[in-house]
Amino acid sequence: MKGYRLWVIGLAALALVGCKHESKRQYWDAEMTPQQVEIVRFDQALLAVQEETVAQDIRQLYKAYPEFMPVWVENIVGISSKDTAFLEKQLPLFLNDTVYGFKQTNALEKETFADISDLQQSINQAFTRIKYLYPEWEIPTLYLFISGFQMPIYQEEEWIGVGADMYLGSDYPYYNYVVYEYQKQTMRKECIPVDVVSAYLFRNIDYTSAKNRLLEQMIYRGKIMYLTAQLFDALPGYEVMGWTKEQWDWSVANEEAIWHFMMDQRALYKTEHLVISNYLNDAPFTSEVSQESPGRLGIWMGWRIVESYMENNEDVSLQDLMAEGDAQKILEESQYKP
Repeated sequence: MKGYRLWVIGLAALALVGCKHESKRQYWDAEMTPQQVEIVRFDQALLAVQEETVAQDIRQLYKAYPEFMPVWVENIVGISSKDTAFLEKQLPLFLNDTVYGFKQTNALEKETFADISDLQQSINQAFTRIKYLYPEWEIPTLYLFISGFQMPIYQEEEWIGVGADMYLGSDYPYYNYVVYEYQKQTMRKECIPVDVVSAYLFRNIDYTSAKNRLLEQMIYRGKIMYLTAQLFDALPGYEVMGWTKEQWDWSVANEEAIWHFMMDQRALYKTEHLVISNYLNDAPFTSEVSQESPGRLGIWMGWRIVESYMENNEDVSLQDLMAEGDAQKILEESQYKP
């Protein structure tokens, strides 16, 4: 299957304001078999390339990373993976350019990701829980790579690549030239586990509804968000969402008004692409609602509905929830009343 790029959709929160996610349901067995996710340090190998030995170093990269290196060359450097002569000229520029900040960024990446023990632990825990739920799913290999400010996540069939230079801190000055202000919130090292796992879940859990109303899109995303929140149940809700605490507080304070507005507008049953994207896509605010609102508010509302559904239907397992394609049923049986 062809790989794809994505700016990972952040996930909403289920907790009380400012608190970590608190679910009344308990899904995890203490006897789960621990999973060890392999994290390949392609970033370190790439940054070890020297201009004086670039031809030899490139040959070594192709030998050491036969699956990843060709994909990286074609999608990041933007040339044919067979054109090694041109790559020998381009790679030193990619690693050492100071005009676009690559050299400075690469140095910071090397420092920031010198220790990835916390990252490893968090990802291991999440995939231990995933494997407990879905033992037939294959655990992917993770590759840390340098993206040249192009992408945080790249996913293929058996592996997930993480553009580590996209996670150097929300206040990193060079991000001002490549992303919008509202996107910086999730450009932190600690955001990687949620981004990786949510990308993996979206790939493995299909959208099965024949309908394409806002409701179906909200519930589909809400289901995956609910699962992700359980996998990272120690994280504050706004962190899982990719929001600030202030954005989360605003949403909780206005939840009832937002819901009544959506009901008055019959928004759940609209199929127009523009309406759906306004509620679900990453943006500085949810334009259908208010310029004071955070973006992706429809996703957050979908998660709230799913949470209510699970709390009011204790016989429904996480696997049952993921397999349920009837969004109208979930809405009706959720007894959601903000």
